[in-house]
Amino acid sequence: MKNNIFKLLFFTLFLFILNMNFCYADIYRGKINGTGVNLRSGPGTSYDSLKTLSNGGEYNLVDNTLYKDEGGCSKGWYKIYYEGSSSGYVCSDYVEVSTVVYNENPTNDCETIYKEAGFPATYWGSLCKLKESHSNWDFKPIFTGLDWSSAVNSEAACGKSYIASSDSSNIDTSCKNIYTKTWYPASSTAVAYYMDPRNWLTEQYIFQFEYLKYDNSFANAYADAARDIIDHAEFYKYHLGLNNDLGSILNEAGKNVNVSPIFIASRILQELGSGTSEYDLYSGVYKGYEGFYNFYNFGVNDNCAVTGGPTACGLEYAKKNNWYGLKVAIEGGASQIANSYINKGQYTGYLQKFNVSPTDSSKLYGHQYMTNIAAPSSESKSAYNTYKTSDLLKNAFVFYIPVYNNMDNTHYNQNNGAIDTPDNKTSSDLDISTIIISSGFKYAGGMISGINPNTSINNVKNALESIAGSGNVTIKNSNDNIVNDGLIGTGFKVTINNAKVSETVTVVINGDTSGDGIINALDLLQVQKNLLGTYNLNGVYNMAGD
Repeated sequence: MKNNIFKLLFFTLFLFILNMNFCYADIYRGKINGTGVNLRSGPGTSYDSLKTLSNGGEYNLVDNTLYKDEGGCSKGWYKIYYEGSSSGYVCSDYVEVSTVVYNENPTNDCETIYKEAGFPATYWGSLCKLKESHSNWDFKPIFTGLDWSSAVNSEAACGKSYIASSDSSNIDTSCKNIYTKTWYPASSTAVAYYMDPRNWLTEQYIFQFEYLKYDNSFANAYADAARDIIDHAEFYKYHLGLNNDLGSILNEAGKNVNVSPIFIASRILQELGSGTSEYDLYSGVYKGYEGFYNFYNFGVNDNCAVTGGPTACGLEYAKKNNWYGLKVAIEGGASQIANSYINKGQYTGYLQKFNVSPTDSSKLYGHQYMTNIAAPSSESKSAYNTYKTSDLLKNAFVFYIPVYNNMDNTHYNQNNGAIDTPDNKTSSDLDISTIIISSGFKYAGGMISGINPNTSINNVKNALESIAGSGNVTIKNSNDNIVNDGLIGTGFKVTINNAKVSETVTVVINGDTSGDGIINALDLLQVQKNLLGTYNLNGVYNMAGD
């Protein structure tokens, strides 16, 4: 009898231990309900505000504890992760708490599919959410075989990754190779945040995992899509003035070298920026290098830039590669990316920054295209906005997403997109135009566009302040009154401050001629009357109806 009881107890214990191997610890998620909710450095309103949280934003809680109120929130405070492993306190009045249970036993057909594909349980929820909205998107795992902690430490080596942030938690102070006033060596905390695929499984940021070869089903849309990415940039306007159609050139180049023209356009914009600082590289008129172009900053590495200057480095590289003529230069650079990266296993934007699955094992953690740690997410946002504007999100996409060994479930996915510039406490050093573009909008001639109809004022403000810094954006309606609620419309004024200047830009929303932020019969009537000459649409309102 005792023998049987012992066997029964042993069998029960065995099942319990076995079940433990199939379960992760629960994660507590907090959804913000309210506008202008402050994240504070301590559990009280007397503590400093670290940033303003987005209404509807979701954040992981450090734990499910209600911290005792030290003033201003009688029910207590929750502690949340907000940037990497950084944490702060939010009044519980504005937090809706839910529990995310990671269980390796799938609870539905979608989770079963991704378990069988080899994705860990911590990937399933985000992938299934994307799949629910986009049934023809396909997600495939890349089994790196790498230990997660070892991979992060290798990518955090001094000089390998840089970040545009002055937040001490994001900076590796032991690395002395700081080469600008705004770019710093990234800490292992920052590297882990940007490197963890689970932090980027959202609509805007999934495109850093997009398969970057040419898709013939997009052939008729690529040229327009490429133009849409770069049409606010000075290099595009410069060549448009010379009757050079960069959209068609990019489409032809992409087809010839089997690379997505949208990726090429995003990469060129990432390298040249939207301003005129790289004029000598894209104009073809620099003395001694007439007719040569370098749209990709190839050859402009840190050492060369310090000794010879970026222009000399870039154009000398172009000359050595015989990139003479606009089409030759664009296709030559695209071909080099294809041959040097995409065809060598680095076929996503993520893998071009974090080379964790190379075809040549000697290139592991090396042969990386960029040092900017946020480049994959920035390019992803640009690609997403282009696909959305061009109504291409309904098309089939394939995404290849890395999986590492020994990944814990303590990742910091906010589920509403991640940050581009982690420091929100002070004004950004970035140009106003860069702040606007990095926020997902367009900038040209003192105007901000690329805002969808039915977009709230709060969403625009939060998007801009995620780059500019909390408290650095003011929005006024057409009557010159400061507004914080409702929809943003054509004719509204947005004032943005950076560390040096303040600039006010005017909102243009395509189709919104009436300035109410929506498109309806009134806008159509105004456009019709404008065409008939019985009503005048002037300035930005005319642009909105163009």
